[in-house]
Amino acid sequence: MRWQLQPFIAGRPGQLITGQRATGQRATRLWRAVASAMAVACCLGVIGGCGRGPAEPPSSAVGPAAKLSAYGLFVGNGATQQPAAGVIRYTINTPLFSDYATKYRFVKLPQGASATYDETEVFDFPVGTVIAKTFACPHDMTDPSKGRDLLETRILKHDPDGWVGLPYVWNKEQTEATLQVAGGQVELNWIHSDGQPRHSLYLIPNKNQCKGCHKHREKTMLPIGPKARQLNRDVVYEEGTENQLAHWTRIGALSGAPDPSKAPRLAVWDDPSTGSLDQRARAYLEGNCAHCHNPHGPARNTGLNLLTSAERPYVYGIFKAPVAAGLGSGGRLYDIVPGKPDESIMPFRMASTHPGIVMPELGKRLVHDEGVELIREWISQMKTPESARTN
Repeated sequence: MRWQLQPFIAGRPGQLITGQRATGQRATRLWRAVASAMAVACCLGVIGGCGRGPAEPPSSAVGPAAKLSAYGLFVGNGATQQPAAGVIRYTINTPLFSDYATKYRFVKLPQGASATYDETEVFDFPVGTVIAKTFACPHDMTDPSKGRDLLETRILKHDPDGWVGLPYVWNKEQTEATLQVAGGQVELNWIHSDGQPRHSLYLIPNKNQCKGCHKHREKTMLPIGPKARQLNRDVVYEEGTENQLAHWTRIGALSGAPDPSKAPRLAVWDDPSTGSLDQRARAYLEGNCAHCHNPHGPARNTGLNLLTSAERPYVYGIFKAPVAAGLGSGGRLYDIVPGKPDESIMPFRMASTHPGIVMPELGKRLVHDEGVELIREWISQMKTPESARTN
């Protein structure tokens, strides 16, 4: 309606107001008639947002909040990342590497609603759910007491017509984050875990890039992390230590979940007590690569499936030739050559930051040295399976 009325208000050349008296009078009478009709519509609640309409439009029609504080996720201004009442803090077993950023994860469900458990896929969250992930840069990785800078909080909002990804960038005062759909980059300086100073340009994805990782074949976007095998772990809460699946069930945030001992569990990639080298390497690849490399992901055309559920060695890369050879292969023939990491494409791409080589393609400016070393060790100790050459 406003777009249609704009010509009458602006009076630009070629529009209804021409400067002639008769035409101007007709335009004035028409404008008054339209304005009167709008007033009546407002009184009747026909036009949303005027007076008391019959119902509020869905959140997708309202549009995203300009400020992160509008979601009510945190106590105070969010600087401490302490969740507000009704907001659940959570963590996952093996997360995506994001240039050594610290991450804080939260989920806020509609009051009285719960997510539905699924053994293999992301839980089914009700419309109105908000999932948040805050990224922060520690000042000194050897001494957490020296603090950190909040960089961005990525929101996944479940609207009536699907999930929407929104990036919110924190101000220098650490008092508020503002929607920045165009993304950007932040210059970072910190002391690394080896005690040496590091520098990087941290990438904040734009709104459309969210789909690069969260895209699903059947749906535009889906969450990635909140799965049974990622959430099945103990977490320290204010009232004590409790398994996350059990905690969510107890507080009414999750329905249909079995006892955690009967639920799948992903290994923690850097904790040998949680699984073998093979289990930890496969968990790392799922956490960092399988959001694209799975039968329903953006990279499904490659035929490479890096979910831990992939059983055939060829499917997860052993003696598997790339779909399109070139710069990304580095002259290597197969994704994984057992016992020979230097001849394998996978660690080669992981160890690069070149735009035509780097994997994952999005959200990475630095090489994850520890992750590369894990995959190299895994390949070095790998024996050639009998079925490795069978498609």
